[in-house]
Amino acid sequence: MEEVKKDKFAVIETGGKQYLVKPKDKLKIEKIEKPTKGNVFNFEKVLLMANGDDIKIGVPYLDSAKIKAEWLAEKRAKKITNVRYKSKTRQSRKKGQRQIYTEILISDF
Repeated sequence: MEEVKKDKFAVIETGGKQYLVKPKDKLKIEKIEKPTKGNVFNFEKVLLMANGDDIKIGVPYLDSAKIKAEWLAEKRAKKITNVRYKSKTRQSRKKGQRQIYTEILISDF
């Protein structure tokens, strides 16, 4: 039998969503402001943290856990279009939206 490799990961909450992160991961998250001092900031809403067999689960968050991340860029997603058409009046309406997101790099736990 093969031995299952256990690694380090965590679950964080940001922008109303939850993300499974590992060290050196690049993520696209909801827009956050660029940090004023450098490009490094912390995520303090950590729901779960695992390092091999050592698993910690928060109720709802872990008090002492922080995830360090590096702010890389702020970009816009592909355009999403929405078209409405009313057949009998030949009325149409087209809307488009590009969501802004932030790219981050998870540095350390």
